[in-house]
Amino acid sequence: MRIKTELELQSFYPSELEIANISHTDTEIHIKMFARSKNCTCPKCGIVSANRHGTYERKLQDLPILGKSTWLFVNAYEYQCDNPDCSITTFVETVNGFLGYYSRMTDRCADFICTLAMETSCEGCSRICRSMNLKISGDSVIRLLTKRFKLQEEAKCGSTIGVDDFAFKKRHTYGTIIVDEATHTPVAILAGRDGRTLKEWLAQNKHVKTVTRDRASAYAAAIQEILPDAMQVADRFHLHQNLLEAIKNTVNATMPVDVKIPEDYGREQQQAEPEECDGSKKNLGQCG
Repeated sequence: MRIKTELELQSFYPSELEIANISHTDTEIHIKMFARSKNCTCPKCGIVSANRHGTYERKLQDLPILGKSTWLFVNAYEYQCDNPDCSITTFVETVNGFLGYYSRMTDRCADFICTLAMETSCEGCSRICRSMNLKISGDSVIRLLTKRFKLQEEAKCGSTIGVDDFAFKKRHTYGTIIVDEATHTPVAILAGRDGRTLKEWLAQNKHVKTVTRDRASAYAAAIQEILPDAMQVADRFHLHQNLLEAIKNTVNATMPVDVKIPEDYGREQQQAEPEECDGSKKNLGQCG
């Protein structure tokens, strides 16, 4: 029985993309493709349009194949939005789950880069990708992560939240983190800790009934202004800190500030206690 050893590359790509030609060098693989979609959804208004405006070639980077950089040259369509009230006149063709609007790499390539960056760092991710013949810079990784973050749906929280500050860079840049007390997961990260951004967030989440916070007056004022009926609770760490501070103040008020030691205290101790004899004095016959 003859075993089939050839690899069908078309099976690794969506059916909407048809491979027309493949060429390669010692370091790169170029795949010429044609898009076969019949319609596309407008990224602005969501209307499905079948009105083709024109064609152009898109160059996209895909995951490396056998250590070689892989580039897709896709002959894609431009569609014209059929909604007269939409601000977008034309938009590029997409393949859901594989190609995005105006992207310069496939979605699976972007997924790999984002996962690697979250496990390492943006610069570390860039160095690893370059060793794999995947061309991307550290700044591009940051932009990719920022774009993915903005596309995420806003996290929802319950009626009880926790608010605290943290340092992006200690003694320089600070932020505010908001955590859902029910799930113990962060729901928002805000810039600054002066309460201004917290006011804006609370104005959009007026279902909050209870807030646990630290002793920062800026947070207290922001909560009182936007949610005057919400209950404000000090968290456990700051309750312990308040207790220790109260004990310290009580001890300082009770104990005298200065403790005076008599001048003859040392001499009285020496007269009361007999002098101990060490080995050197005993050898010289100076001890009784």
